[in-house]
Amino acid sequence: MLLFVPRPLLLPFPLPPPTAASLRRARSRPCSFKASSSMGGVEGDGRHQVKPPQVADGGAGEEEEFRLVGYSKFVRKNPRSDRFSVRGFHHVEFWCADATNVSRRFSFGLGMAIAARSDLSTGNPVHASYLLQSGDLRFLFSAPYSSSPAAIATVLPDREGFAEAAAAAAAAIPSFDSAACRRFSNAHGLGVRAVALLVDDAASAFAISVANGARPSFPPAALGGGAAAIAEVELYGDVVLRYISVSAATGSRPWSFLPGFEDTSPPSPALDYGIKRLDHAVGNVPELAPAAAYIRRFTGFHEFAEFTAEDVGTVESGLNSVVLASNDENVLLPLNEPIHGTKRRSQIQTFLDHNEGPGLQHLALSSGDVLATLRKMRAAAACGGGFEFMPPPPATYYRNLRRRAADVLTEEQMAACEELGVLVDRDDQGVLLQIFTKPVGDRPTIFLEIIQRIGCMVKEEGRKEYQKGGCGGFGKGNFSELFKSIEEYEKSLEAKQAAIPAAAGSSA
Repeated sequence: MLLFVPRPLLLPFPLPPPTAASLRRARSRPCSFKASSSMGGVEGDGRHQVKPPQVADGGAGEEEEFRLVGYSKFVRKNPRSDRFSVRGFHHVEFWCADATNVSRRFSFGLGMAIAARSDLSTGNPVHASYLLQSGDLRFLFSAPYSSSPAAIATVLPDREGFAEAAAAAAAAIPSFDSAACRRFSNAHGLGVRAVALLVDDAASAFAISVANGARPSFPPAALGGGAAAIAEVELYGDVVLRYISVSAATGSRPWSFLPGFEDTSPPSPALDYGIKRLDHAVGNVPELAPAAAYIRRFTGFHEFAEFTAEDVGTVESGLNSVVLASNDENVLLPLNEPIHGTKRRSQIQTFLDHNEGPGLQHLALSSGDVLATLRKMRAAAACGGGFEFMPPPPATYYRNLRRRAADVLTEEQMAACEELGVLVDRDDQGVLLQIFTKPVGDRPTIFLEIIQRIGCMVKEEGRKEYQKGGCGGFGKGNFSELFKSIEEYEKSLEAKQAAIPAAAGSSA
């Protein structure tokens, strides 16, 4: 596993703590949380339409035309074209209405202990935020407190208007906006608001991104007197790409995540199902080309893989997909678009409809032993918590598996894959084990993928042995099986919905 160590924070200018006025100005910038969003609006016919990506002055026409060629014709190359230093994923923030209960469900279901908190008990009257951590994977769950004057007065009893400024300054995540979070939850249900990257310099990454066409969401702000910094740009829909940089100044810190968060005591016995890091974060958009071009332009990320409906579809539905990657290919941002005109509506379109626009479809969580991780996750689910998994493929899948992976997996491992419903795929470099949960919220939108990558170990002079990013691919050989499972799941929902009016008619 490649470890990312923070470097010194190098701000091009001093960043004073954000004032209430500056926060209000930032929040007043256009940032819609309606069905129409920065990467997709809703026209009169109800179809999502993508706005063309903005480009920096003087950059028009410089962007190479994006054209899918498909998996078999795609030639992988790494131009190392990042526009700023990216060290890896830092965290993922979910916006919700009840951070306490959602975070506890994920904690129990994934074996992720609560590692830090910022809420009323720590002096934060704006939002409750709870950080779960397992290895290098960090999930942050945030929900707003009441912004009524009476509620604020219970913790900040200033009745002359200063309470608002004091409350804004006390927010641990300065970009958090209570009204925006409520609108987000109404529009999308449980969902990811921010995918955070650890960078050398958040202010510089923000400036470079905006200069190359990124739409700003929150300007650079110092945290903890300059111990860390945060900035955000729009990614797709109402999801933002968050930049985090942390000072490497010596001395002990009272926090391990970010300033404003208090560390919590580890549970005893330890809660750990073996999940180690975030492998990739997948977004769904109405149209792939403008969304991919937009992200490529301001990040410099390169194309890692492509898939078309011919590669990964079924006879009933399909999608197109592209994977964007950072220089070291350990930050992977796949994007999907729906295919129209098929027998069934694409699962991507189902997501877009229920999510009311573009958004983050799923998070792939990497384990060093996915079989052991799944046994613990299934045990948690059997106790009434945790997450349900998609139905397994038919037995013929595993008979064919032995012809494809017997040189890598033992008979015991292949038998366990069949028992647990794990899908197995491989590319020219390694093997991928993967399984998908059912949607984790009320809507058929966001879900989780649990994976293990085998092979692709690299030893370079002067650094520890590590695994190449994306080893084993993204499950191209399993897409059709996954889609069939999703199609059957959707058909079961449709059958139950169709039965309601029929039952009502018979009772009448």
